[in-house]
Amino acid sequence: MPNQKILYITTEMYPYQEDTNMAAVVNKMALKMHNEGNDVRVFMPRFGQISERKFQLHEVIRLSGMNIIINDLDQPLIIKVASLPGERLQVYFIDNEEYFKRKQYYVDDEGNPFDDNDERAIFFARGVIETIKKLNWVPDVIHLNGWMSSFVPIYLKTYYESDTYFKDAKIVLSLYNEKDADLDKNIAEKLAFDNISGLKALDNPTIKNFVIESMNYVDMVVKGDEFLDEDLDKGFNETATPKSEYVDVDSINQIY
Repeated sequence: MPNQKILYITTEMYPYQEDTNMAAVVNKMALKMHNEGNDVRVFMPRFGQISERKFQLHEVIRLSGMNIIINDLDQPLIIKVASLPGERLQVYFIDNEEYFKRKQYYVDDEGNPFDDNDERAIFFARGVIETIKKLNWVPDVIHLNGWMSSFVPIYLKTYYESDTYFKDAKIVLSLYNEKDADLDKNIAEKLAFDNISGLKALDNPTIKNFVIESMNYVDMVVKGDEFLDEDLDKGFNETATPKSEYVDVDSINQIY
């Protein structure tokens, strides 16, 4: 079904990340839908490992300049864009000096999770939502990939609940076996600042628990990895949200 507006929100995409299933799958899904005549946009974090020179990223001044308030602190939102190498497919990068300049993704050189991973996820989710609104581009389908993306539906169905901008968009969540880690114990206070409370994941805030929580806020859950780890598989089996087993990339349009 061409002529759909499809938004991919992801933490990984080839060639910006290599050697992961998620990065390869997102690349293939986005390109397939793009080549079939859909209007496709991709949003991802501008992690420090992504070379701006190599991939020809440039700042979009008209989209940058907003501030996202995280826990009463103003954080400037910078939007960069690039075309997927060799393709006419635009990839937007959410950037911020404080959150995304570092060279590692989620853990430091000793393997310890960054203390502000929760704030980075909140900033990413809100940054994507605000930028899409500024683009004046209303997606028909929002497809989430990667744990940071799981904060998007939570925000859309709580903080942005009275905002009708995304009211007709259908949200698909793909599940992947990502490395779990604790999130800051004060995340409840940070979310409460945005009037978000009552999440089960706040009892034990971890990356995986927020992904499991987000299953309740989407329209469809899909296995992004064919075989999920025990906790994710349990969450998948128990969710009341419509769901699909692993779908080959060539058949992803059946989900949409």
